[in-house]
Amino acid sequence: MNKTGVYFDHAATSQVRPLAAEQLMQKLQLVGNPAALHRAGQRARAQLEEAREQLADAMGAQPAEVIFTSGGSESDSLAVLGGWGASGRPRCLVSAIEHPAVLGAVERGAEVLPVTSAGVVAADAAAGLIDERTGLVSVQLVNNETGIIQPIDDLRRLAHASGAWFHTDAVQAVGNIPVSFRDSGVDMMTISAHKLGGPVGIGALIARKEIEPHPIGLGGGQERKVRSGTATVALAASFAAAAAEAVEDLAREAERLRALQRRIVERLQGFGARANTVEADHAPHIVNATFPGLRAGDLLFLLDQRDVYASVGSACRAGVHQPSEVLLAMGRSDDEAA
Repeated sequence: MNKTGVYFDHAATSQVRPLAAEQLMQKLQLVGNPAALHRAGQRARAQLEEAREQLADAMGAQPAEVIFTSGGSESDSLAVLGGWGASGRPRCLVSAIEHPAVLGAVERGAEVLPVTSAGVVAADAAAGLIDERTGLVSVQLVNNETGIIQPIDDLRRLAHASGAWFHTDAVQAVGNIPVSFRDSGVDMMTISAHKLGGPVGIGALIARKEIEPHPIGLGGGQERKVRSGTATVALAASFAAAAAEAVEDLAREAERLRALQRRIVERLQGFGARANTVEADHAPHIVNATFPGLRAGDLLFLLDQRDVYASVGSACRAGVHQPSEVLLAMGRSDDEAA
């Protein structure tokens, strides 16, 4: 809480950490294209690679596995569309509760993995859908609306048993639950800076070195020939600093958030709300609740009038409120999801 109100929308974007802001301002003074061969360019390249190493270390990955992008949406698109295309197989499976950058692949022929009423991808249903024709399976680690943790270990094993690649969107996981690319065993992982105290405009796709997603755009292929565009050194350095600090502070911050989450859930349930978040294993930083007979948009307006800033569903829908696709996938009615 501060003099401008109470901000409860960190799942949408979070305040830039002081260390990340400091790195951003320092590196903005650096002149030189990191792809250039002159000394100024090479100095920029050295700073870019230092950021890549720091981010890789925080994520339990190798520097060569880190592909910088413009954010989570681009990383998801590269993994799903690029990975599916590179797999050489006709089928792609994504869960029903994914970020639109993943779920949008359904419009291009991807198929949907259903979830239970608790918002967990149904592993038994997935086992019946994943086969040798499946090239890619994508399931997020933590849902961006409910905070529910998905069983990616089981789903990854199912995908790999059929020879499919497995991608997870870990945007809502980093800094909130332990995340290690190496230990996860996944083939590709999406992360984003502005959800963990870094700047808007940069993210990363972490991909095993032997995985080569098809590019989805044209250009010079500066990032492992997968993603094109001049790298922004300042954003990369700020991102890496934020990620390193978020991982270092994880245990303490998760304990603080878990205690706050319990208090909020108890109060909401006291008001008659259904706390959807606590119906399955969940991360500590998100509370999703529905109130019988009350439209979420109306409640949001009342909160905003009192300088309490929360969200109705996902923030990635261009500011247009509509029934939550996540809650609908969980079997809630249109009224409950609205």
